[in-house]
Amino acid sequence: MYHRVVRKSKKRLAKKIWLNIFALGLLTTGLILVWAARLQLPDVNSFNTRVVSQSTKFFDRTGKILLFNIQENVRRSEVPLSEISPYLQKATVAIEDDTFYQHKGIRPLSFLRAVLVNATSLGFSQGGSTITQQVVKNSLLTRDKSIARKLKEWVLAIKLERVISKDQILEIYLNESPYGGNIYGAEEASHAFFGVSASSLNLPQSAYLASLPQAPSYYSPYGNHRDELTDRKNSVLGKMYENNLINETEYLSAQKEKVEFKPPQRIGIVAPHFVFYLRSILEEKYGKRALEEEGLKIITTIDVPMQQKAEEIVKKYALLNKGKFNAENAGLVALDPKTGQILAMVGSRDYFDKEIDGNVNVVLAKRQPGSSFKPFVYATAFKKGYTPDTMVFDLETEFSTRCDDESKPLYTSDDPETICYNPENYDQIFRGPVSLRNALAQSLNIPAVKVLYLSGMKDVLQTAEDVGINTLNDPDRYGLTLVLGGGEVTLLQLTGGYGALANDGIKSVPNGILLVENGSGEILESFEPQQNNALPSDVARIVSDILSDDKARSPLFGERSTLYFPDHQVAAKTGTTNDYRDAWVVGYTPSLAVGSWAGNNDNRPMEKKVAGQIVAPMWHEFMVYAISTLPDERFHQAAPINTDGLSPVLRGIWQGGETYFVDKYTGVIVDKNYPEEKLQEKIVPSVHSILKWINKNDPQNGIPPSDPNEDSQFSHWEFAVRKWAVANGYGTDAIKPNIFSTAPLSEVSFDVIGYDEKSEHAPSSPISFTVVSAGSSRLSKVEIFLNNNLIGIYKNSPFYVSFNNREIAGIIREENLLKIIGYNASGLKVERFFPLNFKLN
Repeated sequence: MYHRVVRKSKKRLAKKIWLNIFALGLLTTGLILVWAARLQLPDVNSFNTRVVSQSTKFFDRTGKILLFNIQENVRRSEVPLSEISPYLQKATVAIEDDTFYQHKGIRPLSFLRAVLVNATSLGFSQGGSTITQQVVKNSLLTRDKSIARKLKEWVLAIKLERVISKDQILEIYLNESPYGGNIYGAEEASHAFFGVSASSLNLPQSAYLASLPQAPSYYSPYGNHRDELTDRKNSVLGKMYENNLINETEYLSAQKEKVEFKPPQRIGIVAPHFVFYLRSILEEKYGKRALEEEGLKIITTIDVPMQQKAEEIVKKYALLNKGKFNAENAGLVALDPKTGQILAMVGSRDYFDKEIDGNVNVVLAKRQPGSSFKPFVYATAFKKGYTPDTMVFDLETEFSTRCDDESKPLYTSDDPETICYNPENYDQIFRGPVSLRNALAQSLNIPAVKVLYLSGMKDVLQTAEDVGINTLNDPDRYGLTLVLGGGEVTLLQLTGGYGALANDGIKSVPNGILLVENGSGEILESFEPQQNNALPSDVARIVSDILSDDKARSPLFGERSTLYFPDHQVAAKTGTTNDYRDAWVVGYTPSLAVGSWAGNNDNRPMEKKVAGQIVAPMWHEFMVYAISTLPDERFHQAAPINTDGLSPVLRGIWQGGETYFVDKYTGVIVDKNYPEEKLQEKIVPSVHSILKWINKNDPQNGIPPSDPNEDSQFSHWEFAVRKWAVANGYGTDAIKPNIFSTAPLSEVSFDVIGYDEKSEHAPSSPISFTVVSAGSSRLSKVEIFLNNNLIGIYKNSPFYVSFNNREIAGIIREENLLKIIGYNASGLKVERFFPLNFKLN
């Protein structure tokens, strides 16, 4: 009984709450409608009062050269609804307003939801806009985002539906909607995209057109989001099917049918890939209507002379490469690494070239970077404590833990071609021990995979993200192939990442906008560099030093290659994917970063040539021009690395992991604190992989791992190294000597007989004296210098010295200094100095 009473009470309470909410909603709605009725509203009976659009213009960095006028040559053709395909009418209604023919201008539930949400949030994000509302908004009202404007829109939509028919409203919408660029209205869009009139559009064509008006720049069939456009087309078809506007057969057939778009027509525009890149960004930020109608003035970062030179060079080499290397397209981007400002952007050999989908911007396309990603792997290693002198072995090595040391699967069901991983170098040569400096400069693959493992995948991906490469977000997908270009990046992000290396580790986000003003001259935004400390400065400087070291890279490219500039310090790195689908060169100075790409948009492989042959000549020619317009800046040098306490393998010693010190003259083992001039380091010959000598996660702690076999890669690396060691005469490990001599070092001393340092010597008189041993260690050699010029070496004891003025005439001065150096058989030496006086008159 008690529980029944409680349940009834709860039901009464819930009913009361809902009645109150409903009453509040009705009251709020009524008050708003009463208030709205008193608003000054445009006359819905006339469309002559429509808002006049103001043209948005894009300018170069000087603000003087017009790049593009959005409203210039606007293409718009109005046709009656009867001349617009019923498929397009249905597709538009399905995706924009599926209750268009049922509501009275607004959708009450959407209206109420918008009122409540906007009232509680004090914002105005909820609109529930119908097609009628969109016509009102675009034709009769200003673009401001006030509550009053929105309420006017709702009221006018209701009034408009009383004045004109649904078909008239839909006709206005289809004739005035933007479909991308300077194309407005369904008739013009049909001719531009498909070469047919609006009346002849088929179902899939209609679905594509209906997909565009809400984001025509983003979904442009000529841009970088073709897949997203196709997905939205399929969503339109799905909505049509759900609303019984097409049958199942039509739905399935239209999904599969391939639709061909006509190539874009030439329009008056400078730097088209760059302009449409910015337009997409600004459209997302301010809305497409603002760009199309509010008269914005955009001052961009583009350097027009540099842009035009880049376009000329890219087209020239893309056409040359088509015949020579089967690489018909190319792209290039140039940045100021100190600010991130984009100075030039060329997204294809020709934006209007239909043969290669030239409108697609390859600077923004995700492609595999090949070895051009390696600098960020090595930067991570240097950040972790490895040095440019660190030694690794460039040997044929298996890296998959599912295969044995000889690249045979550990499980019989596994396919070795899919699970084993033993990459080769570009020339199929294995070089044995190499330093990280030479490995990076020469782009050696096996050392690079080892450096990726030593650095750690997580840390490498973090470095990539820190420098602005944010497309590598699936570490499980890549594995150790990442260092050879296993992920995908964009040329813009990759070049921006190199810009962080150029700028002492400070990352400047790429940006193409200097200033945005509205039609009234009010500044909406102005350029401010977006920067972060991506890398320690010394790490960036080390990488730049390596990538600009012509001697270090000469074994790969030869001396004075296309990466070399005799009068400038330029760092550069190439990259070629294993399947020869992408070729890259990215390079930089402290004031310029330039990335270039060559290949085919459809991913056809090129001829099997390295990037140095395919894309480097194009990159080099542009760099020659660009750096001639900029100040000649040099990279800062990294601070010297303190090698005290470092493992020998980090200091360039590959023969073993243990050293000791001897007196360089006697060979006696001594303490490290022995006089430096007599100290010599010796290695205990013991050839092993680096994983035996260091803790890979903390390489500078100087403590080798207690059991290197615990590392999953040790067996594979060690197998290759020991095999090489035996073949090269290093098969047996040596033992460190443990006997220290306690005998005192012999002293070296001498006397000079027959020489008077106070005498004045006549020009005709010979100068003679004898040098004899005076200490416990006998002399084996004597050298005589006058004013630091060697005038004699004597090797027979006693050492009789004689010379005359004629032999030394050219080096005599008013004050002269005679230096005598005596050596014993062990190389120990002693020096003595004497004045030598001459009668010069």
